[in-house]
Amino acid sequence: MPVSSVAKPQRLLRFRPLHGVLLLAALVAPLVLTSLAGGSQAFEHVAQFPIGLLVLMIAMAALCWNLNAARLRLMLNGRAGQLGQRGALGIELAAKCALCATPGGSGGPATLLLLLAQRGFSPSKGTAVFLIDQGCDLLFFLLMLSGLVAMSVFGDAQWPHQGLVQLSLLGLALLAVGVSLMMGYLPKLLRTRRQWLAWIRPSRRRWLVRRLLRCRHALRMTLALPKATLAAMLALTTLHWLLRYSLLYLAVIGIGGHADWLWTFLTQMLAMAASQFSFLPGGAGAAEVGVGSLLLPLMGREQAAAAVLVWRLISYHLYLAAGAPLLLLYSARMLRQR
Repeated sequence: MPVSSVAKPQRLLRFRPLHGVLLLAALVAPLVLTSLAGGSQAFEHVAQFPIGLLVLMIAMAALCWNLNAARLRLMLNGRAGQLGQRGALGIELAAKCALCATPGGSGGPATLLLLLAQRGFSPSKGTAVFLIDQGCDLLFFLLMLSGLVAMSVFGDAQWPHQGLVQLSLLGLALLAVGVSLMMGYLPKLLRTRRQWLAWIRPSRRRWLVRRLLRCRHALRMTLALPKATLAAMLALTTLHWLLRYSLLYLAVIGIGGHADWLWTFLTQMLAMAASQFSFLPGGAGAAEVGVGSLLLPLMGREQAAAAVLVWRLISYHLYLAAGAPLLLLYSARMLRQR
């Protein structure tokens, strides 16, 4: 394997001082926002959170990690040596820790490629694995978004901010349809309609084109998989996201609030979409504000703040705590090998 093929992920994996400052801000953001929004009463709700329910949430998070590890093994299909569940889980946690610790999640793909390269898996094949993984997530959310739009427009669902939610869902659905159509004709559009992107800065335009091409390639590679493999991967993806997006529902129950499970799922979906515009790792700040504001119509301010804090501790901080030792261990091994 050429040395240059691994050099780029190694450079991306370096932790710069600015990354440390941003990560520290992301770690303390939930505490600061909870204090501002709910005050001492919010922390009292957190202190009274049922231990049994907290253990259940941690177990569900651990199950999500293992589901992703099983999906990784399925994608590799023995092409990266003898990779058992424990090894796949280590790669999953280290890569997700790097993703959560870097702005825009840029460290996640680089870490995954580097860890697979250590097992003799070429960067080009590792990129294909990453794209297929992203493609499965895209397919799941497109299907869920379609169902939520149909339920909101044609069903009798009564949600807070009904009009705003419907407009948001329709906007996301139209955006998804537009992007899907554009991706289908993307090569032709880039060849014949370059002036459409002339108003964007060159550096930003190159980033946008790369993201669109990567998304298109991910979906094509995912849909080209054998039907049995694709069905198994989509089943693992579905179970993972249903469990992970149930954490907020359990957090609301634990602080004594009441909310429909589907509403908490929709809340996370909309808030995490908005968090993509946050410059902090893990979408910190935008994620808490988005989820908290959508919970406010159903409960008191201090309850909503407490629920958001518990949710972020399990869905974000726990990932960092579990993955950081493994990321440090893999980094130390690579330094010794060099």
